[in-house]
Amino acid sequence: MSPFRPERSLLAAALVVLLPGVLFAQAGMVRVPAGAYVPLYSNTPGAAVGVAAFRMDVREVTRGDYLAFVRAHPDWERGHVRAIFADAGYLDDWRAPLDPGEFPSPDSPVTSVSWFAARAYCASKGKRLPTVDEWEFAASASETRRDATRDPAFVRRVLALYGARAAKAMPDRTVGFRNVYGVEALHGGAWEWTEDFNSSLVSNDSREGGGTTRHTDFRAVCAGGAIGASDPENYPAFMRFAFRAALNGRSNVRSLGFRCAAGT
Repeated sequence: MSPFRPERSLLAAALVVLLPGVLFAQAGMVRVPAGAYVPLYSNTPGAAVGVAAFRMDVREVTRGDYLAFVRAHPDWERGHVRAIFADAGYLDDWRAPLDPGEFPSPDSPVTSVSWFAARAYCASKGKRLPTVDEWEFAASASETRRDATRDPAFVRRVLALYGARAAKAMPDRTVGFRNVYGVEALHGGAWEWTEDFNSSLVSNDSREGGGTTRHTDFRAVCAGGAIGASDPENYPAFMRFAFRAALNGRSNVRSLGFRCAAGT
């Protein structure tokens, strides 16, 4: 048996007090500190939105992770999930309900899961999906800057990652970079679900005269997509918002996965 060494215990206690993020990293999450960002669309164009501190998964949920989930929760197996929670494409790239197949690897992001399924997975871990604000705030960071969205080199790199993603049958979570917060492959893996993905839309179709949400108004869905945008040159953000606009809670897309978040 190894001898007790009080200096090691003191060091561990100091790390808990001084570096609480260490515990989150060990659990597969990192802490993203509070801050603000300027949404692409807003009823007050150009106004910054505050984002409270939160925790976010370092990596996307993998096929192996999701296999363990459906084994523990058979209601979410392909063939068992209720139609109101997922359309016919749910896990249709798996070889069998409990067999994701050998390619891509179990470490690749799970895709073809609905918003309802992603929420259920996160809830089973005591977590939740990130909000649009949280996701966009974290995704605006490069390896060295909290907000790199005005950096042309950063924008070009993100666009290149999106282009590479579109050319592959399945995304690989290892593609991309670890940003300043320690979050990996936000742009190089799959597209990702957010809790309020449909907040980027008018709450009712503008042609029906409905109300709006905080994230946008009628200008976001009528005329040119750049009208009313805070940064008409932020092409990656346009792509994300356009992708989200095509989804509903039952959607299952082979390039769409998720990661979880939690409060601090």
